[in-house]
Amino acid sequence: MNIRRITATAAATTALVTSSMMLAPASQAAATSCYSYANSYSKPAGTNWLPAGALFKTSSACSDINIKSNTNRYVKVCFEVNAALQCQSNYTLTTGGQWTTIATNVKDGALFAFEFRSDALSNGSWAA
Repeated sequence: MNIRRITATAAATTALVTSSMMLAPASQAAATSCYSYANSYSKPAGTNWLPAGALFKTSSACSDINIKSNTNRYVKVCFEVNAALQCQSNYTLTTGGQWTTIATNVKDGALFAFEFRSDALSNGSWAA
């Protein structure tokens, strides 16, 4: 292999690695900023809804609705539309101890609730 080809390949690889490293911190910073406004939750056994009989409201801190349950759970989001709840058609499996995005590109000030597939006790955090 000639020296020019090796040098060109090394330069291209360095440029790709550098540019991808520059992009990663911005997305991580946005997620960190969103999660710094997280709220803890405790859903009691016997109900599938969080919050029970009320609604959460999205903020400008996050563009998505995220949840971090302490154990694996199937969850979906229901939005208030014209004084009624309209739920996502499918549940999303959350992995215990990890943030999971349940709804994306949600407007600031949207009212919503979580619907859990199980009525078992669930604890964790949410950010929206």
